[in-house]
Amino acid sequence: MAKLLNSVRTALYWISVVSMGAMLALIAVQVLTRYTVRYTWEGGEEIARYLFVWTVYLGSALIMGEGGHLAVEFLPNKLKGTKAGFILRLFTQLCGYVFVVHMFTQGYKMTSMMMFQTSPALEIPMGVIYAVIPVSAVLLLLYMVRDTVAFLKTKEGE
Repeated sequence: MAKLLNSVRTALYWISVVSMGAMLALIAVQVLTRYTVRYTWEGGEEIARYLFVWTVYLGSALIMGEGGHLAVEFLPNKLKGTKAGFILRLFTQLCGYVFVVHMFTQGYKMTSMMMFQTSPALEIPMGVIYAVIPVSAVLLLLYMVRDTVAFLKTKEGE
């Protein structure tokens, strides 16, 4: 599983780098053409917006894999190594699973419902844009399972 997650991390990293670069280039071209030749391609703004959405959702999975999400750790650090700390950690893990499962189910519903609607400039199904929600939920779930297994294997989890 570690090899799979490492490959996923590498892919997410490069997807983020490429999409951020593409967004920067698209927006720069949009600004330059707007003020130099007085022409703006509507699809460029739409592509940049959709790349941003995909980057945010996939980036959240990347950050989850690296343990980089912002967290208030005063209480967990204070209770570390105690039974209360163990229960608190399990509770926070459970809340995370509930959130990710909810994110997956609602994202899947939204993706399915939006397949009939097309984007204004690109005329692609909006469900393709919304598909990042269940995709990122699955990636988040993979990292959460890894973290839960690691937690339960430590002395803290005994």
